[in-house]
Amino acid sequence: MIIVLKPRTAEEDLNRVVKMVEGKGLEAHVVRGEEMTIIGCIGDTVRIDPRLFEVDRSVDKVMHVQEPYKLANRAFHPEDSTVDVSGVKVGGGHMAMIAGPCSVETEEQVIEVARAVKAAGANLLRGGAFKPRTSPYSFQGLGLEGLDLLCKAKEETGLPIVTELMSAEYLEIFDEKVDLIQIGARNMQNFDLLKQLGQTKRPILLKRGLNATYEEWVMSAEYIMASGNENVILCERGVRTFETYTRNTLDLQAIPVLRRMTHLPVIIDPSHAGGKWWLVDSMAKAAVAAGADGLMIEVHNNPELALCDGGQSLKPTKYADLLKQLSKIAAAVGKEW
Repeated sequence: MIIVLKPRTAEEDLNRVVKMVEGKGLEAHVVRGEEMTIIGCIGDTVRIDPRLFEVDRSVDKVMHVQEPYKLANRAFHPEDSTVDVSGVKVGGGHMAMIAGPCSVETEEQVIEVARAVKAAGANLLRGGAFKPRTSPYSFQGLGLEGLDLLCKAKEETGLPIVTELMSAEYLEIFDEKVDLIQIGARNMQNFDLLKQLGQTKRPILLKRGLNATYEEWVMSAEYIMASGNENVILCERGVRTFETYTRNTLDLQAIPVLRRMTHLPVIIDPSHAGGKWWLVDSMAKAAVAAGADGLMIEVHNNPELALCDGGQSLKPTKYADLLKQLSKIAAAVGKEW
């Protein structure tokens, strides 16, 4: 249930309505926008008569929210959310340009790539320390050693780091060292892990599951938010369809759909979606034109010898050329980084 207050409602009137909400056994979630202030009522609102609040002089209207997600709902937060990742703003017209290798391989490799993508215009560095792989015989990442190498690259370049968390076992370490904690497609509905992420102070990048609907995806974000961490960024990385030519099928419709459903930032990962480096250019441009709040692109200094996903990685020079073109598209749709 949402309570919309009248314009220019005084603080004392707002507090009075909040106490009324809490008196009914509900949690009051106050959102102050430029044009309106709303109170999101979290809890069992089915038996609550909205007229109990409508009689208050400061209440404009009361609406029931039909969707099962509340905190992530656009109705609860009409304006776009902006997530701060160690000084890099994502959402609300600010774009996350995340780039780096699929896997951290050596200190020289990750630092060289980090320097190159920063020079090109990237504002966040990605790199896999722990790698979820379909085959148990594939390279699984360097683990904590890889995380330490990412931290060294951050020291060298100043770029905040993004890397994937696979187990709550390392959550405390990630909370200390990682600027943006990525949750991969395979863990999108690991609800126990999502609840624990709600207790962290770090922003979360939540990738869409291979077969997840929009609502299932947003409900996973709701798990994190309901547990106390509202700094969630959604990442579309392609879904599984009948097509086998590409790795996955990139769903660019997710951008306008999620803009209607939720206030959370939405970024696109064109590298994992297509699985082919030559698809990244066009899909990245299309994503920015469609209003994405950022891109996550894999960049490797020697993709032919990469230990993981070299075929979908751009070389640094190609990435730099792409960002020059993307800046023009971003400006045309009111975005910047």
